[in-house]
Amino acid sequence: MEEILDKLRLLDYERQFQMKMKMKPISRHYFAIPTNPGEQFFMFTSICAWLLQKAGRSFEQPQEYDDPNATISSILEELRHFGHSVDFPPSKLKQGCGEHCIYVLDKLADEALKSSGFHWDKPDYPQEELEEENVVEDDAELTLNEVEKSIFQNEMEEEEFEKEEQILDLEGLKRLSQKNQQVEHSKPEEIMESTTDAAAWKLEVERVLPQLKVTIRKDNKDWRDHVEQMHQHKDGIESSLTETKSYLDKLHDEISRTLEKIGSREKYINNQLEHLLSEYRAAQDQLSETKERYRQASGGVTERSRMLADVTEELERVKMEMEDRGSSMTDGAPLVKIKQAIQNLRKENVQMEIRIGVVEHVLLQAKLKDKTSQNKEVHSNKTQDTFDYNAY
Repeated sequence: MEEILDKLRLLDYERQFQMKMKMKPISRHYFAIPTNPGEQFFMFTSICAWLLQKAGRSFEQPQEYDDPNATISSILEELRHFGHSVDFPPSKLKQGCGEHCIYVLDKLADEALKSSGFHWDKPDYPQEELEEENVVEDDAELTLNEVEKSIFQNEMEEEEFEKEEQILDLEGLKRLSQKNQQVEHSKPEEIMESTTDAAAWKLEVERVLPQLKVTIRKDNKDWRDHVEQMHQHKDGIESSLTETKSYLDKLHDEISRTLEKIGSREKYINNQLEHLLSEYRAAQDQLSETKERYRQASGGVTERSRMLADVTEELERVKMEMEDRGSSMTDGAPLVKIKQAIQNLRKENVQMEIRIGVVEHVLLQAKLKDKTSQNKEVHSNKTQDTFDYNAY
């Protein structure tokens, strides 16, 4: 989230978006923690729209009354247009916070920076001056290595001194004898007495004693400590082994005796139950044979049961047919229907006869009219012929 805020500041977010839209500034945890879903969703969509506009896309600024599903789908479509993968459901963005919202803002901010021509330069690291560490030496504490080094130097000096003593020449012997003589002359003739107070001397010793102590800090990498620890562990293991070995031997003996008893009891039980085991095996064989016969018999029973079911079904069908025929024979309804049909036929026959009589009468009338008209025509033709004859 801090990287997103840095990218928004590079895009002049505070002046171009915050002051222009009169939005309150957002913190670095604003889109990470859910506080006010409605406000966070509106802020998220507004920043996305502004980033899309900065990236060169035409995207309208969302309003509070807009459909959130349509707004989210439009933002995701623009994000896919830039080539970024969207492998989460759109409902994850409705809360206005979470990793998915931060992912969308980050990708859109990158696209806006690309569109504005911004590019990241290589980091320029400042040169740091190494300060010399002041090593504070403590005379009161010496490490084990320093003690060994001092001992080694003393031994080397003693060896060199011995070698020098072995190769002294005459001049060296003379100088040594002269020094001895000077020391003898400088010796006091009487016994020296101390003028220092004993109580003051003890106080001085008590005051200086803490500074004279040499504390050697243990080094965990020292092989001597490791060897000493190994010897201690070895002694502990040997002492524990001597104690536990006797208990383990006793336990081994008890387990061996118990196993022998179990083996003997097992043999005894096997001998006692041998005839029962043989009977059990025979019973098992009989049971398997009986199961086989039962399986075969059950197969025959199944086949016969199927045949019985077929016969029963056929019998039921025949019974149904017989019942239908018996009911039809004893039922008087068909006779009533036949009588009604006969009466209807008689009525229709009477009507047909009446119609036939009417038609015959009409035909007879037509024939009579036709004959009358023919007779009239013939008579008229005869009168014309006689008239013409008289005229001539």
